[in-house]
Amino acid sequence: MIQKIYFQSIFFSFLFFKEVFAAESGGMPQLNPEFWVSQIFWLILTFGILYIVLSKLILPKISNNLESRKSQILENIEAAEKQREDSESKLKEYEKIISKSKLEAKNIFNQAREKALKDINNKREILDKQIDDEINKAEQEILAFRKNAPEKINKIAIETSSELIQKLIGTDVNSSSISAIVDDLSRKNGDKYYGN
Repeated sequence: MIQKIYFQSIFFSFLFFKEVFAAESGGMPQLNPEFWVSQIFWLILTFGILYIVLSKLILPKISNNLESRKSQILENIEAAEKQREDSESKLKEYEKIISKSKLEAKNIFNQAREKALKDINNKREILDKQIDDEINKAEQEILAFRKNAPEKINKIAIETSSELIQKLIGTDVNSSSISAIVDDLSRKNGDKYYGN
């Protein structure tokens, strides 16, 4: 591999020198040593002017642009860092607000639950009291009915008996005698139905 590269470099240098000698003999002035001084002068003059133009006009503009871009990039980085810090602080504030809101909502829910339970218990107590009152009232009505029932039953029995006897016999019957019979029967059977 190295030998191949070596032989290639020898071959190309032979071709180059062959072309140089051919150009010099063919009349190329840049390869003629007579014109080298003038070529060096114009080379120095051209590159000197190019250097002055570059160093005084173009390079300061480029360096100014680079500096302004660098300062702009630094400002952008600082602004981005500040915005990042602001966003982190706002995010922490939002998290605090959210946790506080959750705690307040939980407290409100617990208070509402306690109030609802208290209202339910109060209404249940009122309802129990009303039910007890109704039960007592019904028991009193039943007791009053039980007390008055024999008299009403006797009255109904007297009226019914007198109507039946009147229909059977066809004449009016003395209601006092029927009343005495019904009272006697009710006293005999009263303990069976209403007594202790």
